Amino acid sequence: MKRFFMSLLVLLLVLIGALAWQFMPSPLPVPNDLVVQVPPANPPPELKVSVLFTGQILSKAGLAYRGGSLSEERSSQMAPILVEHPRGTLMIDAGFGRNVDAHMAAAQFLVRALSKYEKGVPAAEQLKSSGYDFGKLKGIVLTHAHWDHSSGAEDLPEVPLWVPQAEMDFIRECGHQAALTCGFGERPYQVYAFEGGPYLGFDSHHDVWGDGSVVMVPAPGHTPGSVIVFVTLAGGQRYAFVGDLAWAKEGIDIPAERPLLGRMAVAEDAAQVRRALVHMHQLQRALPNLLVVPAHDLRVLTKLPRYGNAS
Repeated sequence: MKRFFMSLLVLLLVLIGALAWQFMPSPLPVPNDLVVQVPPANPPPELKVSVLFTGQILSKAGLAYRGGSLSEERSSQMAPILVEHPRGTLMIDAGFGRNVDAHMAAAQFLVRALSKYEKGVPAAEQLKSSGYDFGKLKGIVLTHAHWDHSSGAEDLPEVPLWVPQAEMDFIRECGHQAALTCGFGERPYQVYAFEGGPYLGFDSHHDVWGDGSVVMVPAPGHTPGSVIVFVTLAGGQRYAFVGDLAWAKEGIDIPAERPLLGRMAVAEDAAQVRRALVHMHQLQRALPNLLVVPAHDLRVLTKLPRYGNAS
């Protein structure tokens, strides 16, 4: 019996040590072999980018990236990005919607156990109160179909959700990770293909307006059809809206992946995510005018014009 309890104690210590190790700093190796060819772009001068804040989830830095402090509180914003082009407006992700209480209650246990949320004003209400012409809103481009990126889309049922085929298949499987988006039923979708060739080191791309101003590239891993949205303004400023490739900018800057608990919570393909993190780290280093924007990092999102004050 004594030997049994000693074995159990050793096993418990090993498990605790393995879990603790996942929170230790572990920068991903970065090769120096990236050669960047900046693609041509001819964005219209009227193109505008702005952010709408719709709520937040409060968690710890150590849950966002390996090496982060487990005592440092971080605000994970739910912040749709509005990209206003003369030919139409796109919203990148949708933030929290009116029914976020029900949406959060259906979220995974780990998400609810490790964080708390605060509601803001949904994007649909912010646009309506500003007198926005909803006829200009051509689509909601989902970086991926997790609930916290699609919650606010429920308030805009007539607006198509833009996704690649891989994410459309992920939604139609109706698994737990995409249950909310799947539950929207027969709302309109626009499924786009990556018909263009290589773009900033990615194998293919989709140029929305044909002028290089809004370009989506496949970045699977967090979900099968996750995408990165590149936006280029007339003055040369470039943005990379990377969704949940990283939950905090340190994921790109170091680069560093999520700890095991974070990866378990979303059931992602860790190897694909690591490759994309390293690539975006390299791009950020090579292109001084590129701002990489994780979907939830308040510190980066506040660098963008706020909706209503965009210039």
